[in-house]
Amino acid sequence: MTTLRVAVVGAGPAGIYASDLLLKAERKFDVSIDLFEQLPAPYGLVRYGVAPDHPRIKGIVTALREVLDRGDIRLFGNVRFGTDVTLDDLKRHYHAVIFATGAIRDAELQIPGLDLDGSYGASDFVSWYDGHPDFSPEWPLNHREVAVIGNGNVALDVARMLVKHPEDLLPTEVPDNVFDGLTASPVTDVHVFGRRGPTQVKFTPLELRELGELNDVDIILHDEDFGLDDGSAELAATNKQLFVINKILTGWREREVGAASRRLHLHFYSKPLEIVGGDSAGSRAVRALKIERTRPDGAGGVVGTGEIREIPVQAVYRAIGYFGSPLEGVPFDEHRGVIPNAGGQALDDSGEEVPGVYATGWIKRGPQGLIGATKSDAMETVQNVLNGQAGWWNPAEPSPEAVTALLEERGIRYTDIDGWHNLDQHERTLGEARGRERIKVVPRDEMVDISLRNSVVE
Repeated sequence: MTTLRVAVVGAGPAGIYASDLLLKAERKFDVSIDLFEQLPAPYGLVRYGVAPDHPRIKGIVTALREVLDRGDIRLFGNVRFGTDVTLDDLKRHYHAVIFATGAIRDAELQIPGLDLDGSYGASDFVSWYDGHPDFSPEWPLNHREVAVIGNGNVALDVARMLVKHPEDLLPTEVPDNVFDGLTASPVTDVHVFGRRGPTQVKFTPLELRELGELNDVDIILHDEDFGLDDGSAELAATNKQLFVINKILTGWREREVGAASRRLHLHFYSKPLEIVGGDSAGSRAVRALKIERTRPDGAGGVVGTGEIREIPVQAVYRAIGYFGSPLEGVPFDEHRGVIPNAGGQALDDSGEEVPGVYATGWIKRGPQGLIGATKSDAMETVQNVLNGQAGWWNPAEPSPEAVTALLEERGIRYTDIDGWHNLDQHERTLGEARGRERIKVVPRDEMVDISLRNSVVE
């Protein structure tokens, strides 16, 4: 019987779901899957893209772990595509590859002042507070007034992490360096800006509701952002999610404010124009965010009013969405930040199918949809892999042993599922000693060292 050898690049939800579905699908041949991950630990976005105070979302790890623990998928962690293994390597050892590398860069915001000191992309901050090993363990939290641009879930996560009292994060898996950094932060006010109104937001009711539960934080809303126009009122009445959001905001407007030591300001109908910095002494530091007030255009959008305002802040975080990264030797759409594809089958610049190359998750469709949506997305890609036998590669060395020999020959310190169990147990042991679920290990070398121990840490 033919054995289909598939490499999956990216061990986040998209890659694990695709691997699981490929093994469960009806087929006339065996399937052998190797899952490659550039980090020493699996789970991708769930581990390094979800705020540590979201244990309900992180519960998806249980399902992902069950898939990996079955033992029918080989995990190769700490292996970078493009350097440690190349597309030519994959062609030599596999019939096809599925890329599930996600989207981790910030989408671009074209306004002046992006290069000022105190101007940050949200993705870097998220990676820092989630203990990503490829980012500095230090973050410059030395500002009292901060702006966050965006009205999606990431913007709310960033704002919440900035304004939340650090001691309220102790029950979570927040890394020690992140807790220490947040504890030293002098922040008093965080301003969140969206260019549209409260019924055009992209965040979910769950994310919004969590803001109202913050300890010793006042939520500041502005009457000028409400009083819905007919179009917005209809949206709020007919869309269940927006109805709940409008109800939450209405309730907050009735709260008394002024007693808390920190404040979270929500600004709607505020289009960012410029990050303002500099002074007579030649400083390159952020000192304000310039916005233009907008208003509904009657068709679901907004138009500028010409009213310009400057809000004093010393830092600005851009959270307007994520963007994919190109992969060496693989077609890439620079405009959308994805691998161009038809149902997950990669397409070249002329629109022709690229044999053996597939995509799933955010690198396939762009950064949209919640984590669970990646499962249905993966099903389409998997079916196209199984139906695309005529376009599979013809590997010269398809044996599983040839892959491990290649990595060892190149001196790659790769980790496997047993290594992840070592690291997972180590982090849990660190947490247990201090009454917490886990404490993340952040340095990459330390993660690898722990993973490669012969037995689980004592």
